[in-house]
Formats: sequence, structure tokens, C-alpha cells
Amino acid sequence: MDRDAVLRPYYLYSGPMTVDPSTPSGPDYLSFVNYAVEEATTRLPGVDPVSMRLGLTLHRLTSTLVYDWESTVHRPRGWSWSGFRLLFVLWLAGPLEAKRTADLSGMSRAAVSAVANTLERDGLVTRRQSDQDRRSVLMDLTPVGKESLALAYAEHNRREQAWANALTSTEQQQLIVLLEKVAASRTVVGARRRV
Repeated sequence: MDRDAVLRPYYLYSGPMTVDPSTPSGPDYLSFVNYAVEEATTRLPGVDPVSMRLGLTLHRLTSTLVYDWESTVHRPRGWSWSGFRLLFVLWLAGPLEAKRTADLSGMSRAAVSAVANTLERDGLVTRRQSDQDRRSVLMDLTPVGKESLALAYAEHNRREQAWANALTSTEQQQLIVLLEKVAASRTVVGARRRV
């Protein structure tokens, strides 16, 4: 594929690529990817524009999705995005040790501990010693936590559906397969994990 085809704006931004990003008529948060790819490949000719576009688009879309879900569903309930992630993991897999909760939520153990303090104070999470290992602490949802998360996730999933509806069912499945293929490469590329 030639460089111009890769750099051509797809759906997000149809203006000229050389616009001044500081002007109101310039790109927005998502369409800035096009400008960034053009500028970076001009300044560093060895930059691969396809992988750059993929990385920036995934990052910026994920950031946009998280902000939308957090601001429309979770903040009105008094939860941060991290708080929701912890509650969601415990709802599905709890009770869990803090280390396992951190692994499944993609947070550090320190972050899990800090978030759990707030959620415990709010009556959504409990912590107790493990019967098998007295040094280990198990976290779980309270009955109020379970009910609150179930209601929140029903609303969260409606937002997920609204975003997913931009694609046909077939396109959704294809995208899932492709994203899972990229995710599976984390061991090959030696991706680091939070600890």
C-alpha cells in the first residue's frame, strides 16, 4: 500500500492534512491521528504510518470510550473508572485475593488497595482474611455492591451497544477477532504488565 493511501483520512476527518491543529477548524481529538501520522512520517521518514495509525487510533478510541462510559454511567454513581473495574471483576469472579483482583482489573496492587478503601467505606466492598491462608485478604462485593454493579452494568452495556451499532454484526465479529489477535501478541512483543 502506498504512503498516500495510508495517510488519506478515512471517516473521522475529511479536511486537508496540513491544517494548523491550533485552529478551531483543525482536527479534533480523534481526527488528530491523521495530522499526527503525516507530521511524524515527514519528520522521521522511518516511522511506519500504518502501525502508528493503528496505535494512535486504538489509544484515542479507547480513551474516548472510557471517558464516555465513566462520565455517563459511573461518575453519576460516585465511582471512578478504576472503581467500576474493581467492582466489575469482583461481581464476576469474587471473592478474590488482592493480587488476583489487580491482575484481572489491569491495575497495580497499590491502586486496588486504594480504590478498595473507598469502595469499602461506601459499603460496596468487604475484605476478610482467607480461611486457607491467614496472610491473604479476600475482597468481595457486599449485597449492596452486587445490586449497584448489576444496575450500573446494564446501563454501561447500553452505551457499549450504542457504540457497537456503528458496525454491522459481521463487522463487530471481525473487529473482535482482529483485536484479540493483536492482544494475543503481547507475549511475542514482550509487553510489560502492571505489578
